[in-house]
Amino acid sequence: MQSQFYTLTDYPNGLPDRALFTLETQTLPELAEGEVRIRNRWLSVDPYMRGRMSGVRTYVEPFDIGKPMEGGAIGEVIETNDSSLNVGDNVSHMGGWRDIAQLPAQGVTVLPDIDVPEQAYLGVLGMPGMTAWTGLNVIAECKPGDNVLVSAASGAVGSLVVQLAKAKGCHVVGIAGASHKLAWLESLGVEPVSYRERTAQELSDTIKLASPNGIDVYYENVGGICLEAALNQLNEGARIAVCGMIESYNAKTPVPGPSNLAQLVVRKAKMQGFIVTDHWQHYPDFLKEIAPQVAAGKLDYKETVKDGLESTPDAFLELFEGGNIGKMLVKLD
Repeated sequence: MQSQFYTLTDYPNGLPDRALFTLETQTLPELAEGEVRIRNRWLSVDPYMRGRMSGVRTYVEPFDIGKPMEGGAIGEVIETNDSSLNVGDNVSHMGGWRDIAQLPAQGVTVLPDIDVPEQAYLGVLGMPGMTAWTGLNVIAECKPGDNVLVSAASGAVGSLVVQLAKAKGCHVVGIAGASHKLAWLESLGVEPVSYRERTAQELSDTIKLASPNGIDVYYENVGGICLEAALNQLNEGARIAVCGMIESYNAKTPVPGPSNLAQLVVRKAKMQGFIVTDHWQHYPDFLKEIAPQVAAGKLDYKETVKDGLESTPDAFLELFEGGNIGKMLVKLD
């Protein structure tokens, strides 16, 4: 059996060029003991993957040049040489960026028996959803009545953060760009704020209008002017959960820090970065709380879907151009 998969031909400097992604084909070897073969149906592309294209180890190993790339995927077991998995099992795993995955069974998880679309386990019930829940509850210690600000609020992570905060009875402000994203946030009961064509001070002033009582929790996905604007509106004892800083991911030179970082001292605020995999022991708690809400249609989550394996690099690159609302996914034939 043959597998098609993507490799990188070089580590990019700045926004990756589409030509750096090469689609290759190989004949898969016979299954070794403990291995399974999976036909993928859904692939995930996520901003963190840009860090794996740097050639430098951060909290995860970089992609190897010329080797199959990796990412979250959902598929069906079509062959197995491990007693823990059966042919026909629907599973999640990290053998993405390809159509057929062959990998050790220990890295494969059977999907829970919950009445939700299977691709939800790459989005609202997967890593993005768990990231939203962890950052808001574990890192930022969000409490009922807090004033909450979220950057990239229409993305896969941010859009769940705003809804979880609303469910706690918080006043929520969401930063986004395109008008249709701002309109969606408003429909969720969120005060929408656009960052486009605004300086950090102008954005800060707009946040103040949207949240006159300041900000108790800031969920950071972007960095740049969003962070600088947020720092000016912090209340005493505010908490900032730093999930990511997508604005700097494709920077060719070091990005200057905010000029007003001293606000952390003035406001006696806490700013903490986190990696969701360090908190995965809480995933059962997350699933117990969130899965019933998804099954009942109580959470409004969006998906941007691209069709076919060939569209995977384009789907990834669109993440940095604002081309998605909610979770970006690739659906395989």
